[in-house]
Amino acid sequence: MRITQRAGRRPGSFRWVTGFLPLLVALACGARTELPGPEPCFTPEATRACATRCGSGEQRCEGGVWQPCAVPRTSRPCATACGSGLEWCEDDAWGSCEVPPVTRPCSNACGSGVETCEAGEWGACDVPEVRLACESVCGSGEVICRSGRWEPCNAAAPKPPKLKVTVRDFSDEHPDFELPIGGNFPERGLVMAELGPDDKPVYADLPDSITTSGRTNFDEWFRDVPGVNASASLELQLDVSEEGPGMFVYEDLEFFPIDGELLGNEGRAHNYHFTLEASTSFQYVGGEIFRFTGDDDMWVFINRRLAIDLGGIHQSLSETVSLDERADELGIVRGETYPLHFFFAERHTFHSRFVIETSIAEPGSCD
Repeated sequence: MRITQRAGRRPGSFRWVTGFLPLLVALACGARTELPGPEPCFTPEATRACATRCGSGEQRCEGGVWQPCAVPRTSRPCATACGSGLEWCEDDAWGSCEVPPVTRPCSNACGSGVETCEAGEWGACDVPEVRLACESVCGSGEVICRSGRWEPCNAAAPKPPKLKVTVRDFSDEHPDFELPIGGNFPERGLVMAELGPDDKPVYADLPDSITTSGRTNFDEWFRDVPGVNASASLELQLDVSEEGPGMFVYEDLEFFPIDGELLGNEGRAHNYHFTLEASTSFQYVGGEIFRFTGDDDMWVFINRRLAIDLGGIHQSLSETVSLDERADELGIVRGETYPLHFFFAERHTFHSRFVIETSIAEPGSCD
């Protein structure tokens, strides 16, 4: 019998169709296809070499399949900020670098200590807490240093001072006021380093002074002189500073305490031409400061010795005196009481700033 192949049909195509057709039907009916499973093996307990990221190992034939590659726990050198160590590879993954804790000496404001490095990072300097005795005019306490920072003395804090001041008003025709100069002219050395017998500044006859006209006129600044000036008594109430307990502040960036009074404003928005003086006493207990910021002249005397010199007609300037740092120069010792004098002059338009920051307190100012 003769079999004739029909045009368009290739040999074996019937078998391809009949083999593929069941797969199409299965897919159309939502049948799932399984991913290949573990590699089968046929010799129980047989072994073969293998490798992972951890290194070389061995596979074993168990239950008809090859088991995962078993690699001995492996290590290699590593390093972190703490020093040298080892990292270990298990289950086909390298772990983190393991370095034993390391210590080294360190120091901060509280003293000497130790800082420790763990997990690749250096920790904070660990310094034992430090406690020192301290005092205010109201009693004894402690000052504590922890975490690298000294805390304020916890002794009872005095009340904010209230300073009694004398203000003297001058005409703008006075030779030392409203000078025909413009600009910034600070002049240190206008006064002597100690107060005079009447506790007033002593003019130093500074050669070629730009802002003063001599001793005679200067001597009128802080003394009542009929026909030259007029005076009034005022009070300056300091407040507790935001810096913390024991610090007091008086701040006035438009300091015109006698506007419309005494000799008047002389046709200006403010009364610009005046001087101010104040005096008080304080017990030096240690750690006190006095800071002034302003324009124009300012002189501060502690124990009648010059501590701040900001003379001249100038823009706002600032100076701080630390009593501990200058105790020898000022002739003061802890536990004793001393006078404090300050003298201020506003001599030229247009600004008048007056800021006092201090931890000096008056005796008896306790609750």
